[in-house]
Amino acid sequence: MRVHFIAIGGSAMHNLALALHDKGDAVSGSDDEIFEPSKSRLENKGLLPENFGWFPDKIDDKIDAVILGMHAKPDNPELKKAQELGLKIYSYPEFLFEHAKRKTRVVIGGSHGKTTITSMILHVLHYHDKEVDFMVGAQLEGFDNMVHLTKENDFILLEGDEYLSSPIDRRPKFHLYQPNIALLSGIAWDHINVFPTFENYVEQFEIFLESMTNGSTLVYNEEDEILSNLAKNTNKPTRKHPYKTPDYHLEDGVTYLNTPEGPMPIEVFGEHNLQNIAGAKWICQHMGVDEDDFYEAIATFKGASKRLEPIVETEKAFVYKDYAHSPSKVKATTEAVKTQFPNKTLLACLELHTYSSLTAEFLKEYESALNAADEAVVFYSPKALEIKQLESLTETQIFEAFGRNDLKIFTEPESFQEFLKAKNFQNHVLLLMSSGNYGGLDFDEIKNWLE
Repeated sequence: MRVHFIAIGGSAMHNLALALHDKGDAVSGSDDEIFEPSKSRLENKGLLPENFGWFPDKIDDKIDAVILGMHAKPDNPELKKAQELGLKIYSYPEFLFEHAKRKTRVVIGGSHGKTTITSMILHVLHYHDKEVDFMVGAQLEGFDNMVHLTKENDFILLEGDEYLSSPIDRRPKFHLYQPNIALLSGIAWDHINVFPTFENYVEQFEIFLESMTNGSTLVYNEEDEILSNLAKNTNKPTRKHPYKTPDYHLEDGVTYLNTPEGPMPIEVFGEHNLQNIAGAKWICQHMGVDEDDFYEAIATFKGASKRLEPIVETEKAFVYKDYAHSPSKVKATTEAVKTQFPNKTLLACLELHTYSSLTAEFLKEYESALNAADEAVVFYSPKALEIKQLESLTETQIFEAFGRNDLKIFTEPESFQEFLKAKNFQNHVLLLMSSGNYGGLDFDEIKNWLE
């Protein structure tokens, strides 16, 4: 099969390109800019475009499929050429569904935790040598790629993102997968540039439930009231399995999961991660892993990349990096770290980086999100507001939104870094929450500042 990627450099797109290349397909692609690590990974497989930009000459009638990434514009010259030639054009999720039509599709969705839950399930399956196709949103220990596709595997495990499918397909990605088995972790308003009201956002999950196949199985977090109501009221003839936070306890900084065989230490912490484990257990059981085997494997799970990822651990201080940016994720992550380290001073730093987080109206959703921290910092770049064509924010708006009079606010990368360098981190935990990098913060340098 000959496949061409328009916007091959994206995180998801380049992983799919690598997976198809590994499967034996002929892969080509274009992009106007490609950053690391996508650039090196494509180059290592001989898939990096020779020149950046869009080249209609790359498109001919011998191409079997064109995969269109969100980074491309609707008037992309390569897309126009493909449309003129009548080529089959797929969005990323459309292509995955086409591949998975005859497989048992397992979809993990929800506003938070879906990457971690998908990662937990993959870890357990990998631990027990159970082969499945998959697509996950983070790099995992023991896996070369975030996407793996075969002809022979019966199951495909998909992270179900609610963001849009492509520039010419405005459906949320997870509406396209038609799951046989699905998990929903919770609902908390996100992506307000696409879903301007909470009701509109919730509606996407209602549509997802109705998209499930007849006789399908739904696993859901019953501690989320909105989700629980949706699950109970869905008209689909699905089998429904609610889950909740399992019994656990903390002892000397270690979290113990209380299992039928007794207390079991685990590598991750926080109530949200305990909930994630409970959901992952249900899905693994539906995929043929019994309870005892699940516990044996999950005890060795260290977490997904950028999800409460430890980047420095010294006698003086611990540093964690997390992808959290939406209000619910920021609150859950901050509370989890403080609960895990009650006798240490928690400095929580949040970068407002996404479209939603930089919008004045949505800022109000962050009220109390950082309250569990002993010290709290918010960083945002006025340049990011310009790029996203948003109205400027004031420090007063941010103070009022978070509801902390002692909140520190930085808008210059240099000032933020100087603040961190000058800090005495004795007996501290530093929590860095962002989907960006605070205007160029070198995470590898942080260890030097703590010595």
